[in-house]
Amino acid sequence: MRLVIAKCSVDYVGRLKAHLPLAVRLLLVKADGSVLVHSDGGSYKPLNWMSPPATLRTVAAADAELEDGVVEQWVVQSTKADDKLIINIHEHIHESSHDLGTDPGLIKDGVEADLQRLLADQIELLGSGFTLVRREYFTAIGPVDILARDAGGAAVAIELKRRGDIDGVEQLTRYLELLNRDPRLAPVRGIFAAQQIKPQARVLAEDRGIECLTLDYDAMRGVDDSASRLF
Repeated sequence: MRLVIAKCSVDYVGRLKAHLPLAVRLLLVKADGSVLVHSDGGSYKPLNWMSPPATLRTVAAADAELEDGVVEQWVVQSTKADDKLIINIHEHIHESSHDLGTDPGLIKDGVEADLQRLLADQIELLGSGFTLVRREYFTAIGPVDILARDAGGAAVAIELKRRGDIDGVEQLTRYLELLNRDPRLAPVRGIFAAQQIKPQARVLAEDRGIECLTLDYDAMRGVDDSASRLF
């Protein structure tokens, strides 16, 4: 990644036109060809940019531009359209380049696999006397997240989501229809568990006899001190 701090003006020319007057800005040139223009204030978004694929050409300033104080001009041309980002640099203040390597991408916390593991370890959250049969209980249409038995020994299928919506209820409904054909398990009831459950999903689940359970992910992983809460 190339970082340039420069006193510059910027013009976007194409399907729309935009102009940034002369000021000190940060110019980011990324390995994918994108060029972003940032200021020190405002939000995290760039003031203007050119998305990849694009090519960057550095050209010497023309005589007229030299009279205006331009020492270098960047022309960033989109390879998919006629759009151009023209950056007129009046003064170079700082420049550096860095090899950032391959980014592994964002790893989200609290994904369904984490919830599944935590609930399997804390199966008592489903109710007193619950026992775990297994995680990822295989069926012909896919694995049920958790299969358990309640205090009375009845089978319970649990579907886990970070955010519970109608699709999740429909998925659990299909699992229950299949599991209840197995005489070794039937009757099987369902629990739809999520960090957040949409009202429409809750109504549909309860109409089908499926219990809803809201999970407190922080409390489950031991980082939430419920004793210190005011409410």
